[in-house]
Amino acid sequence: MPFATDLPHHSQADIDRLQNVLDDSYRRGGGHLRGIHTPAARVGAADLVRRLPGMHVMVVATVSSDGRPFTGPVDAFLHHGQVHFGTSPSALRARHLRTRPQVSVTYVEGERLVLTVHGRVRPLDLAGSDRAYGQRLAAHYGADWADEVGDGAAYFAVEPDRVLAADMGVHTGQLD
Repeated sequence: MPFATDLPHHSQADIDRLQNVLDDSYRRGGGHLRGIHTPAARVGAADLVRRLPGMHVMVVATVSSDGRPFTGPVDAFLHHGQVHFGTSPSALRARHLRTRPQVSVTYVEGERLVLTVHGRVRPLDLAGSDRAYGQRLAAHYGADWADEVGDGAAYFAVEPDRVLAADMGVHTGQLD
């Protein structure tokens, strides 16, 4: 299915880049993963951005200096084909990510959609090169979001090494 270039927040290059990571992730995946995320269940990049158009609560996993995993929910968006999210600069996850940028992000929508992203975060500069994302946040949260949390929050983009996305409805018969 061709990608509609008028979808906001994603260029065709963003979609192509995300699709390449999806394809590579499944090529490198093991038999167990491929047995669950069958070709019929996999969600392509263009479909994924259509299915996740706004803010969604996703779980971010970080790791402490002594190797303990920590997870927590964040408000997240797909923006330019990557997961973007914010947190308080004093939050444990922000402290972890500043020293160990490796991250995993998971989104589960019942048995309809599962998304897993593994990669490294890049801090965002909402006043500079990432201004478009700051504008998206203002459109979602209201013009005064920066007064409340925007200027003090830590925002990140996940530069993915692996992305897995599937519609588990294929296995349960609950397709659209």
